[in-house]
Amino acid sequence: MRKVILSIFVSLDGRIENATGQQDWNIDVFDDEMERYAAEQLDEVDTLLLGRRTYELFARDWPAETGEVADKMNGIDKVVFSRTLTQATWRNTRIATDVALEITALRNRPGKDMLIYGSAELARDLMRLGLIDEYRLWVHPVVLGDGTPLFENFKDRIDLKLVDTRVFDTGVCILRYRPA
Repeated sequence: MRKVILSIFVSLDGRIENATGQQDWNIDVFDDEMERYAAEQLDEVDTLLLGRRTYELFARDWPAETGEVADKMNGIDKVVFSRTLTQATWRNTRIATDVALEITALRNRPGKDMLIYGSAELARDLMRLGLIDEYRLWVHPVVLGDGTPLFENFKDRIDLKLVDTRVFDTGVCILRYRPA
């Protein structure tokens, strides 16, 4: 069965956006080493899972980018989950509306694993449904103090087991967890 992997940038205090909804706090520390890791991560999967907001940002920017990661991002199959998006213009993208039904169907198809990049609302939905098989938290060396937390509005506990860590020269640490 294919795995669903969440890969998301978070601040040291667990936030994914600052108080104004921006993610500009993570740009300055993204270096070549982290880009290589991102490329390796894309080699493990054959499908990107995206929420509408992340899709719109990525579809605006990635098609104009060049390089190994850009080639992989632009070439990979993408599923964007949205109830409002009517057209997907980024190559190899289709729209889905029912998260549980679509993820269950995708998990049972042959292929590589699937990756959620960002897409916090989608990630939260999948967490609540117990459909995330691995969490890759890119913890950045910054405390935002205010903003949107990744684990927002959770009532149920999620027990996780640390399976790997990766520390970059920039101070960013990737913490890999699986459900316990």
